[in-house]
Amino acid sequence: MGAFGDRLALELSSAMPGLRGRLVANAAMSDLTWFRVGGPAEVLFSPVDEDDLALFLSRCSLDVPLTIVGVGSNLLVRDGGIAGVVIRLGGKAFGSIDIAPDGALSAGAAALDMRVAKMAAEAGRGGLAFFAGIPGSVGGALSMNAGAHGVETGQVLMRARGLTRSGELHDLTSLEMNFSYRRSEPAIDLIYTSAVFATTASTIAGERAAISEIEAVRASTQPVKTRTGGSTFKNPPGYSAWKLIDEAGLRGFRSGGAHMSQLHTNFVINDEGATAFDIESLGETVRARVFAQSGIKLEWEIKRIGEFRDGQSLK
Repeated sequence: MGAFGDRLALELSSAMPGLRGRLVANAAMSDLTWFRVGGPAEVLFSPVDEDDLALFLSRCSLDVPLTIVGVGSNLLVRDGGIAGVVIRLGGKAFGSIDIAPDGALSAGAAALDMRVAKMAAEAGRGGLAFFAGIPGSVGGALSMNAGAHGVETGQVLMRARGLTRSGELHDLTSLEMNFSYRRSEPAIDLIYTSAVFATTASTIAGERAAISEIEAVRASTQPVKTRTGGSTFKNPPGYSAWKLIDEAGLRGFRSGGAHMSQLHTNFVINDEGATAFDIESLGETVRARVFAQSGIKLEWEIKRIGEFRDGQSLK
């Protein structure tokens, strides 16, 4: 993929005078995901701000595949890497958080969910403490309707802002996002750049206490200090994924360099230099055994992207 990455980066740069963001050929995606695995991106683009992203999108050929990633907390990049351009938002423009006099909180798509919760708390605003239990960023929360402790992103979202594949700017209301469990399906596909959330009147002390409680629960029940990707599978209606995995005798089950957590059986841990293939193979084995045990099909919550390396196959 190396020579092709260099060529594509040069072609994009030549076609986009005035582009301010960085185009990096053959970028190591393993450095950008919490699992620390996976092949390279053919080209990685890091826009400076919304205008820079709009310029890129308006001039990027539709033949070039685009993949959007956030902080890589709930992401598995396969060992063969990612063709085309990976767009990763970051920096001040996409990470800013502001709170209006009426309590509405505006956040860039790259702002960490934890930081959103804490900024709201320090302003004495309630309703967003649940974000302290989500290891990701605002863009990812919008895409998958991330939730924790009984609250989901769609319940507090006022509007989301983003760009289409051709660089056109759109704003969507929470209703237009068409949220469901761990999913959003708006009529227009957007690369999210920011969002506005509603908050409620509260106190700094009360919100700090709520966040501390969430952090304590998370630390005691989840393997937070390991190379993991958060919850591996969605909870099937009426069931808990972790319990189904446990009942199938898979607590601590290993495949290659990865295993199902002893602490929380719905978490995969990379503890012995696992490859992305090890992790995905482990997940597929778990799905098969849970189905054999219970007749219930687990759906992946971790997003798997990219291509398998030559010779790899899950079939």
